[in-house]
Amino acid sequence: MISASDRQLAVSLIQEAVEAGAREFLACKALKLTQRTLQRWRNQDVCEDQRPHAKRQSPANKLSDSEQQQIITLIHQPKFRSLPPSQIVPG
Repeated sequence: MISASDRQLAVSLIQEAVEAGAREFLACKALKLTQRTLQRWRNQDVCEDQRPHAKRQSPANKLSDSEQQQIITLIHQPKFRSLPPSQIVPG
Protein backbone atom coordinates (compact mmCIF):
# COMPACT_ATOMS: atom_id res chain seq x y z
CA MET A 1 0.00 0.00 0.00
CA ILE A 2 1.21 3.45 -0.83
CA SER A 3 0.69 6.28 1.64
CA ALA A 4 -1.13 9.44 0.59
CA SER A 5 2.04 11.50 0.82
CA ASP A 6 3.88 9.03 -1.44
CA ARG A 7 1.00 9.10 -3.91
CA GLN A 8 1.07 12.89 -3.98
CA LEU A 9 4.84 12.82 -4.48
CA ALA A 10 4.55 10.30 -7.34
CA VAL A 11 1.91 12.40 -9.11
CA SER A 12 4.03 15.54 -8.81
CA LEU A 13 7.24 13.78 -9.91
CA ILE A 14 5.53 12.34 -12.98
CA GLN A 15 4.01 15.72 -13.81
CA GLU A 16 7.44 17.35 -13.47
CA ALA A 17 9.01 14.71 -15.73
CA VAL A 18 6.31 15.16 -18.37
CA GLU A 19 6.74 18.95 -18.30
CA ALA A 20 10.48 18.41 -18.82
CA GLY A 21 9.76 16.37 -21.95
CA ALA A 22 9.52 12.79 -20.73
CA ARG A 23 6.75 10.50 -21.86
CA GLU A 24 4.15 9.82 -19.22
CA PHE A 25 4.31 6.08 -19.89
CA LEU A 26 8.05 5.97 -19.24
CA ALA A 27 7.79 8.19 -16.15
CA CYS A 28 5.14 5.84 -14.72
CA LYS A 29 7.26 2.83 -15.61
CA ALA A 30 10.23 4.32 -13.73
CA LEU A 31 8.08 4.50 -10.59
CA LYS A 32 6.58 1.06 -11.28
CA LEU A 33 3.07 2.45 -11.72
CA THR A 34 0.59 2.00 -14.52
CA GLN A 35 -0.82 4.96 -16.37
CA ARG A 36 -4.26 3.84 -15.20
CA THR A 37 -3.18 4.13 -11.57
CA LEU A 38 -1.85 7.62 -12.23
CA GLN A 39 -5.08 8.56 -13.98
CA ARG A 40 -7.14 7.27 -11.04
CA TRP A 41 -4.98 9.20 -8.56
CA ARG A 42 -5.40 12.39 -10.58
CA ASN A 43 -9.20 12.05 -10.83
CA GLN A 44 -9.62 11.59 -7.08
CA ASP A 45 -8.37 13.53 -4.15
CA VAL A 46 -5.17 11.75 -3.20
CA CYS A 47 -6.07 10.06 0.07
CA GLU A 48 -5.01 7.14 2.24
CA ASP A 49 -5.72 3.63 1.07
CA GLN A 50 -9.08 2.62 2.53
CA ARG A 51 -8.63 -1.17 2.32
CA PRO A 52 -7.40 -1.60 5.93
CA HIS A 53 -10.58 0.10 7.18
CA ALA A 54 -13.02 -2.02 5.15
CA LYS A 55 -15.67 -4.01 7.00
CA ARG A 56 -15.44 -7.63 5.92
CA GLN A 57 -17.79 -10.48 6.73
CA SER A 58 -16.54 -13.56 8.51
CA PRO A 59 -16.18 -16.63 6.30
CA ALA A 60 -19.22 -18.91 6.24
CA ASN A 61 -17.11 -21.86 7.38
CA LYS A 62 -15.49 -20.08 10.34
CA LEU A 63 -15.39 -22.20 13.49
CA SER A 64 -17.51 -21.09 16.41
CA ASP A 65 -15.82 -20.37 19.74
CA SER A 66 -17.09 -23.65 21.19
CA GLU A 67 -15.75 -25.61 18.18
CA GLN A 68 -12.37 -23.93 18.54
CA GLN A 69 -12.30 -24.79 22.23
CA GLN A 70 -13.18 -28.44 21.50
CA ILE A 71 -10.31 -28.68 19.02
CA ILE A 72 -7.84 -27.10 21.44
CA THR A 73 -8.95 -29.45 24.20
CA LEU A 74 -8.57 -32.43 21.86
CA ILE A 75 -5.07 -31.57 20.60
CA HIS A 76 -3.80 -31.02 24.14
CA GLN A 77 -4.65 -34.59 25.16
CA PRO A 78 -1.53 -36.65 25.92
CA LYS A 79 -2.01 -39.05 23.00
CA PHE A 80 -2.08 -36.17 20.46
CA ARG A 81 0.55 -33.81 21.95
CA SER A 82 3.52 -35.08 19.93
CA LEU A 83 1.66 -35.45 16.62
CA PRO A 84 1.55 -32.85 13.84
CA PRO A 85 -1.95 -31.53 12.99
CA SER A 86 -2.13 -33.62 9.81
CA GLN A 87 -1.94 -36.83 11.86
CA ILE A 88 -4.49 -35.96 14.55
CA VAL A 89 -7.67 -37.90 13.81
CA PRO A 90 -10.21 -37.93 16.64
CA GLY A 91 -11.93 -41.25 17.25
